[in-house]
Amino acid sequence: MSIEKQRLYDEIKTLPEELTTQVINFIEYLKISYLDSEAPDSVIIKSKKDLKEKLQKGIDDINANRVYSLEEVFNKVDNI
Repeated sequence: MSIEKQRLYDEIKTLPEELTTQVINFIEYLKISYLDSEAPDSVIIKSKKDLKEKLQKGIDDINANRVYSLEEVFNKVDNI
């Protein structure tokens, strides 16, 4: 275990019980924030306009039969 993780563990052991949920929520927020920063731009929604554009692109792809099966999608995800 790294020094930082040991320090975090030690802090968690001394944490008052009523703060536990808040700390868990913050840790989950940090993990999601990190994942968001690593995600490709094509899957990040930056604004309402961006969401509409991405949804329209998806509809256009469906109408043009540019689609993948679930198996193909999961194979692509596994290879990322």
